[in-house]
Amino acid sequence: MNNYRTYFEQNREKHLNELKEWLAIPSISALSAHKGDVRRAAEWLKDALVRAGLENVTLNETEGHPILTADHLHAEGAPTLLIYGHYDVQPVDPLNLWETPPFEPTERDGKLYARGATDDKGQVLLHVKALEAILNQEGKLPVNVKLCIEGEEEVSSPNLVEFLDKHAEALAADAVLISDTSLLERGKPAISTGLRGLCSIEVSLNTANTDLHSGSFGGGVPNALHAIVSLLNSLHDEKTGRVLVDGFYDDVLPLTEDMRGELAKMDYDEEKLKTDLGLDSLFGEESYSFLERTGVRPTLELNGVYGGFQGEGTKTVIPKEAHAKITCRLVANQDPQDILNKIERHLHAHTPVGAKLTLVPGEKAFAFNIDPSHPFLQKAADAYETVYGVRALFTKDGGSIPIIEAFSRVLEAPVVLMGFGLPDENLHAPNEHFNLENFDKGLLTLVQYLKTVQ
Repeated sequence: MNNYRTYFEQNREKHLNELKEWLAIPSISALSAHKGDVRRAAEWLKDALVRAGLENVTLNETEGHPILTADHLHAEGAPTLLIYGHYDVQPVDPLNLWETPPFEPTERDGKLYARGATDDKGQVLLHVKALEAILNQEGKLPVNVKLCIEGEEEVSSPNLVEFLDKHAEALAADAVLISDTSLLERGKPAISTGLRGLCSIEVSLNTANTDLHSGSFGGGVPNALHAIVSLLNSLHDEKTGRVLVDGFYDDVLPLTEDMRGELAKMDYDEEKLKTDLGLDSLFGEESYSFLERTGVRPTLELNGVYGGFQGEGTKTVIPKEAHAKITCRLVANQDPQDILNKIERHLHAHTPVGAKLTLVPGEKAFAFNIDPSHPFLQKAADAYETVYGVRALFTKDGGSIPIIEAFSRVLEAPVVLMGFGLPDENLHAPNEHFNLENFDKGLLTLVQYLKTVQ
């Protein structure tokens, strides 16, 4: 790897200048005013891939922003990796909290500050430059590669699943490689082997056909707020934290001793977490640690409960309606629609007398889960160890990235999540940044992986 260390050191300023050029393009996919900028970012990447030596570089049009594909398929008998990432970024609000402008990339204290620096332009460029380095140094790649880089990840990838279905044969690969996650902390790499799924539902509860005076009607008619509090309280066991919806846990894969041991290796400090959050205690299912509760167990959470008088002072009213927003984080092998059906049955069965219920289901996404013993993941952990001096731990992450499950399902291939960000890099927040130590080590780690995975 010494020749690659030298190569990347000699080209470091050039690579960072290219990244800054790309980061300066405000490719905010959520805002229609930036539609042209999103395309400019895609075209910039297209040119970078051509310069790197990739072939068949194509901008594929969709109903939204284009999906960029490319390949290099000359390693006969070697596996094929599909590299996925995204070139769109989050909005920058609130702008006044940025220390430097979000689209004027700035280096300070060994970090590069800009929107998209860690999520995901910086990490995507690691793959481009790793491939370019191998082609420059050796004239050929040790594996076959395909790339699929989209511009709508930050708006839930509305066109990518259809694109995957339509082009499944062209995108077929032995494994999918993604860098859009983070290390546990500085110097402690991690490979996620699970991401929770998601489902959501909005609850509206109505009683009388108008708000009523509490002096004239109080104690004699149903109160929508009382009713919804009672209804929502029926969803959990207040002592154990378990969800009381019938059948909620039926399809949950049991937590294995191997995975429990892998999570224990993270040596997570729950006392520090309590202190940092100003809490007297944590809460959740009995007999599970914080990491187990947030990584491998499903949840049902109230995200909003509202109704009645919200203004200053007192208004003696009996509200006619109340509302709640509920989301569930799901784990393998839970089906989002099945869970929504069970929640709806529970809510209807527990609706208080005198109340009428309206339910509107929302998002649905399956969980992603992979066995960490898979050779593609083991080779990734080895590559981290070669560069970082510490073998990557296998984690289960509580968040949801629905498109990862789609890749795994549609392409029937393992997904290898090799991230190089850090948890405190403010992705989606003001002052997003990328620690350049991991830019440097990420390049070497990806080269090591590409050269040893076959």
